[in-house]
Amino acid sequence: MADSKSVERETGTPDTPDAGAQEKQAKSVRAVILALMITMMLAMLDNMIIGTAMPTIVGELGGLEHLSWVVTAYTLATAASTPIWGKLGDMYGRKGAFMTSIVIFLAGSALSGMAQDMGQLIAFRAVQGLGAGGLMVGVMAIIGDLVPPRERGRYQGMMAGVMAIAMIGGPLVGGSITDHWGWRWAFYINLPLGVVSLVLISVILHLPKKRSDARVDYLGAALLTVGITAIVLVTTWGGTEYAWSSARIMELTAIGVAALVGFVFWQTKAAEPIVPLHIFRSRNFTLMSIIGFIAGFVMFGATLFLPLYQQSVQGASATNSGLLLLPMLGAMLVTSMIAGRITTSSGRYKIFPVAGSVLLVAGLYLLSTMDTGTSRFMSGVFMAVTGLGMGCLMQITMLVAQNSVEMKDMGVASSSTTLFRTLGSSFGVAIMGALFNSRVQDVMTERAGALGSKVTEQSAQLDAASLAKLPVAAREAYQYAVSDGTHAAFLLGAVVAVIALVAAVFVKEVPLRGALPKPDGPDGATDGTAPAKAPVVVESV
Repeated sequence: MADSKSVERETGTPDTPDAGAQEKQAKSVRAVILALMITMMLAMLDNMIIGTAMPTIVGELGGLEHLSWVVTAYTLATAASTPIWGKLGDMYGRKGAFMTSIVIFLAGSALSGMAQDMGQLIAFRAVQGLGAGGLMVGVMAIIGDLVPPRERGRYQGMMAGVMAIAMIGGPLVGGSITDHWGWRWAFYINLPLGVVSLVLISVILHLPKKRSDARVDYLGAALLTVGITAIVLVTTWGGTEYAWSSARIMELTAIGVAALVGFVFWQTKAAEPIVPLHIFRSRNFTLMSIIGFIAGFVMFGATLFLPLYQQSVQGASATNSGLLLLPMLGAMLVTSMIAGRITTSSGRYKIFPVAGSVLLVAGLYLLSTMDTGTSRFMSGVFMAVTGLGMGCLMQITMLVAQNSVEMKDMGVASSSTTLFRTLGSSFGVAIMGALFNSRVQDVMTERAGALGSKVTEQSAQLDAASLAKLPVAAREAYQYAVSDGTHAAFLLGAVVAVIALVAAVFVKEVPLRGALPKPDGPDGATDGTAPAKAPVVVESV
């Protein structure tokens, strides 16, 4: 499994290249990582930028009743295609699959920018989402190929930094682009960044070429796509478009469960399954999937309700909504960098999911105590505690999951972990959102009577303009209602985060593969994980 540009040695004591070759390879890896971070930025910035531009888009294209589908179509396509991209990379080579996903994403971006009506925009956003499904998976899997797990921790800070920049800068960039260049450039801005990433990856990334005679598991892909689509639609529509007990939601739930059960059964029979079930025999991989799901659940719930609370209750400006999350995202960035360095130098990692889960439970509980009298400083402290917990969890979950499988399954391990986090975010937004909306409605009815019920009849989340138009009594009632709603949502998040803590306690600290000092003991890992030795790829660029 090597070509003229790659020499792969499977021994536990690989030959050590001279200092010049090592430095050359290190520079090559750093250049590839730069290209991967640009691509990761594309994937994470997109929804942040588009969200800010949506009012302008609706004003020009119309179709307000279909507005939610602009985001839903993208999310569905991304979630459904994620595991398929991972498997294609494992079967036919990661570089080709990754570059293909970038091209599809850029094509969807260009088409979305040229859309003439809401129907076209929704369709082109789905194309964009198909490509986006391969972006994050490709980034994680290629890093898994190039950098041994023992040394991978040092890149955690870069990935956390990209995430923080996207969450803080996305709304600001989206608003600026829309105001000065027009909403279409919110999509076109992806093109130059994507081209730079494509060129860099094409020129400097050299991985062993793969050829597989196995056929793609089309039935498995179809069942998984139907199952994920139905579940995401349930979490998206439940409590908003349709009541949770409505026939439509029940039908979608039944379809989703039936498709996923059928998928699991078929994966035991397929010659080349989309998600090989044997990877879940590793206790660590299964536990990391659970922790990743919980991290997605609470993180995206927090990023949804914190700006709403600060704008509605504390009177913060909506223009700088991304900056309101700075205490949480800054703490997450710093902790992720420290965790990465410690993991790289020591090879130890179990402390981070355990400590991270404890901090996450504590931070979410503190956030649930906020009321109408909580100062911005105290809410910032509570957010920082939550961010410390997230920083310990976000990248460690991927690192340990990848270390728990063989190299041939790196793609499906990365895609499965990403998928669990994506599904966690969908469930988090839906369930925490339903609880929030219910509490807001109840409190508004209690404090403002029929007027309060009418104010929040269409939506429990009022923008600044709508809030300013309310009578003083109704505005104060709404502030109490939002405070009560965020209390319920974050308290639920804290309870759910306890599951992550329980999972983290049972993580087994298997030595990380890598070229740094070897762990004592045999070159093997128990509990179903991959052996401690890993292929060393010596590349010529």
